[in-house]
Amino acid sequence: MSQPQMRRAVESGVPDNRQFLHPLLIKNYGNWKYHDRPRPGVLHHVSHSGDEVWTVRAGTQRQMDVHTIRRLCDIADKYAESHVRFTIRSNIEFMVSSFDKVGPLIAELEAKGFPVGGTGNSVSMISHTQGWLHCDIPGTDASCAVKALMDELVDEFRNEQMPNRVHMSTSCCEINCGGQADIAIIIQHTKPPKINHDLVANVCERPTVVARCPVAAIRPALVNGKPSLEVDEKKCICCGACYPPCPPMQINDPEHSKFAIWVGGKNSNARAKPTFMKMVAAGIPNNPPRWPEVSEVVKRILRVYKADARAWERMSDWIERIGWPRFFEKTELPFTKYLVDDWRGARANLNASTHIRF
Repeated sequence: MSQPQMRRAVESGVPDNRQFLHPLLIKNYGNWKYHDRPRPGVLHHVSHSGDEVWTVRAGTQRQMDVHTIRRLCDIADKYAESHVRFTIRSNIEFMVSSFDKVGPLIAELEAKGFPVGGTGNSVSMISHTQGWLHCDIPGTDASCAVKALMDELVDEFRNEQMPNRVHMSTSCCEINCGGQADIAIIIQHTKPPKINHDLVANVCERPTVVARCPVAAIRPALVNGKPSLEVDEKKCICCGACYPPCPPMQINDPEHSKFAIWVGGKNSNARAKPTFMKMVAAGIPNNPPRWPEVSEVVKRILRVYKADARAWERMSDWIERIGWPRFFEKTELPFTKYLVDDWRGARANLNASTHIRF
């Protein structure tokens, strides 16, 4: 008997998620009457047909071992009708069709170390990059910095007490895979790369490396009779773009690679257009394993935002209303000429006008 012909895999586009949805979500797809949040970490959807779905959201560490995944799947099988999904910020959501199952599910998640929360106007789980575990070019370990920071912000994750949702991200290098966020923590290199000239010819494709530099600071060179590269340090902006295609151009430095804090980025169109982040703190020590200096700056910004922003103002909306000078006054962060913006249109961004602001 001949084998059935296998369907050719579709290599483009987004995979069809309907096969993984809860049966009630498929049945009522696009037919929801309203939704609400009975408590932090729980979403309640009601359809026009009368069906109801409760979703319980819990925080995870994103980079999970197989034992943690199996533990989460066991919880889903026992308490959540075997249906889960992950959010873009590494939270896990369990869907159930009865309110009676919500309480036991929450109790089991909390008992197993997965805090329930992250909905509404709370501090959501921090989106972060791979860190030392997977990535080949990190200047720090974003995943561990997230662990240290969320240990101190877990109450803000479990409760909805912020003016609006707060999305945070961390990135291991200035490529910033973590993306736009209300508060972003990004490593910065402050010294040009150190070149191991003995390895360049064997490891690097020199024209590619030269082309990667955004400021044309790298050029071919002959060192000790071997083809190599050299860096014009007056031009170099220490971005690290040369390191991925040429590891012998080592730019990571335990002393001179520092953290910077950026604020005010968002992808949402709600109430205001999407915005880019602006740098408000730099030169923060890359101090594992707990990064206390980073946590202190982030918590300071969050405290001021929580106390001063109006209801439903995102971080960028609040800063736009009070202006950058007041932001630095309220947070007591030192302002230098290297922060926020240094391009010719920065005068408008800095709200340098005579208009009265309330």
